[in-house]
Amino acid sequence: MMNETTGHKTTTGTTEAPAPAANAPAANAMWGGRFAGGPDAIMTAINASIGFDRRLYAQDIAGSRAHAAMLAATGIISDSDGAAIREGLITVLSEIEAGRFVFSTALEDIHMNVEARLKELIGAPAGRLHTARSRNDQVATDFRLWVRDQCDAATAALDALMRALLAQAGAGADWVMPGFTHLQTAQPVTWGHHMLAYVEMFSRDRGRFADARARMNECPLGAAALAGTSFPIDRQMTAAALGFDRPCANSLDAVSDRDFALEFLSAAAISAIHLSRLAEELVIWSSAQFRFVTLSDRFTTGSSIMPQKKNPDAAELLRAKVGRILGATVALFTVMKGLPLAYSKDMQEDKEQVFDAADTLMLSLAAMEGMIADMTANRASLEKAAAAGFSTATDLADWLVREANLPFREAHHVTGTLVALAEGKGCDLPDLSLAEMASVHPAIDQSVYSVLGVHNSVASRQSFGGTAPDQVRARVAHWKEVLK
Repeated sequence: MMNETTGHKTTTGTTEAPAPAANAPAANAMWGGRFAGGPDAIMTAINASIGFDRRLYAQDIAGSRAHAAMLAATGIISDSDGAAIREGLITVLSEIEAGRFVFSTALEDIHMNVEARLKELIGAPAGRLHTARSRNDQVATDFRLWVRDQCDAATAALDALMRALLAQAGAGADWVMPGFTHLQTAQPVTWGHHMLAYVEMFSRDRGRFADARARMNECPLGAAALAGTSFPIDRQMTAAALGFDRPCANSLDAVSDRDFALEFLSAAAISAIHLSRLAEELVIWSSAQFRFVTLSDRFTTGSSIMPQKKNPDAAELLRAKVGRILGATVALFTVMKGLPLAYSKDMQEDKEQVFDAADTLMLSLAAMEGMIADMTANRASLEKAAAAGFSTATDLADWLVREANLPFREAHHVTGTLVALAEGKGCDLPDLSLAEMASVHPAIDQSVYSVLGVHNSVASRQSFGGTAPDQVRARVAHWKEVLK
C-alpha cells in the first residue's frame, strides 16, 4: 500500500521513511534552520527515538489537541486554525491505529512525526500548533500520561491477582500446611493464611502505584523549554483537559525531572520481587518432593527427552523476569543521577527502560494470576507435611507456660528435650507416651495432647492476623469487600 500523501510504501505502523545520507542537507525542517548541513548518519541513528517513542502516539496527540484547544480559547491562534489542528490530529491518530502511518527516522521522534504529517494534511495551520510549547514540556507531558496509564493497568492486574489468591484462601481456610522459617518446618499454618500473606504484599504494591499516580498527576504542558512562555496561556485548562489535578508549579522542574518514572519503576521492582518469591514457592511446591500443588497444563511444559516431566516453566520465567525490571530501575537512576537543570538529551534514555519494565510487569502479573487461578492445592500432601518435623513443638512450650507455670525459657528447654527424645525414637511428639513425657517434666498430664495436633495448633492462633481459620475467613471477607 502507498501512502497517498507521502508516496512511501506502508505495510504496518512500523514502516520508516529512508534516513538521509551523511552529507545530505538538513532534512529536518522542524529545527534545521540553524544548520547548513544535515546530521551524520551515525548522529541520526543515535539521536532518533522514533523507534521506541512511537508508543506515545496516543498521549502525544491527546496533549496536542488539548494544547490547540487552549491556544484557540485564549486567542493565541484563531478558532478556525484550532479546529483544523484538532480535526487533523484525529486523522493522524486513525492512520497510526490503522497501521497506515509512515514513521520517519529523519524526523527523530513521535512529536515531529505527528506534526509533519499534520502539516501534510492541513497545511499552514499546523505550523501554529507548536506555539507556546517545546518538545521538552511536550515529551514530559506525554510520558507522564503514559506512565499514569501504566499505574492504572498495574493496579487492575494486581486486583485480578489478589482475587485469584482470595479464591484459594477461601477454599483452604482450614487446610493445614507447614509454615517455614529458613525453609525448615516451623509451625503449622493454614493454606488460606499463606495465600493471604501474598494478598497483603500485593495490596501494598497496589498502594504504591496509587501513591505514585497521585504524585505524578501534575501537568508539565506550558513549561515550554524550561522557563515558561510569554504567551497568555491557560495551563489550568490544558491540565484539566488531560485529567491532571493541576499544572506543575515550576517550569524547570516540570521539564527536567523523571522522578515519576523512577517511582513507577521502584513500585514495579518491589512488586516483581513479590511475584518472584511466589514463583519460587510454586516451583518448590510443584516438585515431586513436595507435591503441595499441581499447576495446570496451561502454565507448564514438558521435556523433549523425559516424558514424565511437567516443568513449571511459567513460574521459572517469571522468577527470572524480575532481573529486567530491577535492571531498568537501576539504569534510569543512573541516567538521572548527575544531570544539571533543566533538560538534557540523556533523558531520551528514560523511555525504553520504562517501556520494557512495564511490559514485563504486566506479562508477569497476568501469568501469575493465571497460575494461581488454575492451581490445585493438594490438601492431603499439605496436611501430611504439616504434621512432620515437630511442627507443634512451640504449642507444647506454650502449654507448659500456661498450664505448668514454667518460665518460657525453661519450657523451651523441656520441649527441646522431648523433641530429642521423639527424634531418637523415630516418632513425632504426639506419638510419645504420657509416661515418656512426664519423665522429662512431671507437670505434663493427659491434657497436653489437646495442643499437639496440627488442627488444634492452627485453631488456637486466634490473635488478629493469626492463622486460625476464623481469622482467615474474616480477612478474606475484608479483602473481597475492598476489591468489589
